[in-house]
Amino acid sequence: MTTERVVATTTEIEPPADLLAAQPDAFGPAWLHHSDGLIAWGEVARIKVEPGEGRFERALESLTEVFGSLEVADEVGVPGSGPVAFGAFSFDPGTAGSVLVVPSVIVGRRNRRAWRTLIGREPVVESQEAPEDDRIRYWGPSVSEVTWLDAVTSAEAAVRAGELDKVVLARDLRVWSRTPLSPRRLLARLSARFPECYSFSVDGLIGATPELLVRVTGQSVESLVLAGSIRRGVDGVEDERLGRELLDSGKNGREHEISVRDVSAVLGELCTGLEVGESGLLKLANVQHIATTVKGSLSAPRSALEVAAALHPTAAICGLPRTDAMAMIRRLEGMDRARYSGPVGWVDAAGNGEWGIALRCAEIDGGSARLFAGSGIVAGSTPEGELDETRIKLQAMQSALES
Repeated sequence: MTTERVVATTTEIEPPADLLAAQPDAFGPAWLHHSDGLIAWGEVARIKVEPGEGRFERALESLTEVFGSLEVADEVGVPGSGPVAFGAFSFDPGTAGSVLVVPSVIVGRRNRRAWRTLIGREPVVESQEAPEDDRIRYWGPSVSEVTWLDAVTSAEAAVRAGELDKVVLARDLRVWSRTPLSPRRLLARLSARFPECYSFSVDGLIGATPELLVRVTGQSVESLVLAGSIRRGVDGVEDERLGRELLDSGKNGREHEISVRDVSAVLGELCTGLEVGESGLLKLANVQHIATTVKGSLSAPRSALEVAAALHPTAAICGLPRTDAMAMIRRLEGMDRARYSGPVGWVDAAGNGEWGIALRCAEIDGGSARLFAGSGIVAGSTPEGELDETRIKLQAMQSALES
């Protein structure tokens, strides 16, 4: 007896004016950058990735099986058309919660072209957004600010003593609402305020990251490295002064150079003709970062998920050396990062995809949420300065929750 294969059919459509407005499921996965991106709903497959070493390889093997079981009819043939999986991975390989989801319906838009992929039958969408509560209530952090300041002091001393080059320490802020929080509503606010960022919603992880871990398009690979931050000015004159101050800062320059060197070393093993761009400023609504683009051509065909696995965890969100930095994070942070600063994004059946680092984000569960922010510690870092940096970064999600 022959079992009929499930068909994934992609057709070109008229570009929707607003991608999120075209998404019937408020809890469906999404990935947005400026006015382009992917939205989805329904679920063909869900791969729960067990924690432990080799988790990315196991995830890719399972996903390859899912993609291979489908009969694909794709008349568009661009990155993001055909079957697509959205994913979110925990920062620490020992932490549970990593997942890949293959939706039933994916709608994409890029460069004024749009398409719709249907896998199997049209799903029935029942989820509804609840009315918003009157305000967000704050529980506070998992670790007190005083304790976190002490952790920064210990980390800076270890770096100054030569035990490691850099370590990133994160902290959280817990909030709650009387009504369930809507991922789509939060995502709409984030993408409107931070169009330069990659706004995402995957399995309860919502955010707008400025940092592109990797984009793979055929053989081309690109990564946007960010490290070193300062607030925006109240006017153009102050903003320009703060930007120069950031670029001239020895402490921030060291932090950024370490991060660029880390990404370049990993991609250099996978690529030919690696090109490291000049450092400049990426200015967002509430913060500006030192940014460098790294590009190359893959020496062999690789999935975007495979490249993301090789890069994670980068020095920008962990530190260097990786093993020593991870051990210090486990010892000093005093909390579970969950999927904060882990890879989040999408990959299609051809291996094309975009994966960001889950920053400026929150883990949402009904009416409660954990917001996250982190800061890179190098020699010369001050506890008060790093605390202020995390407060600025937390404002991104706070602004979406309090709108």
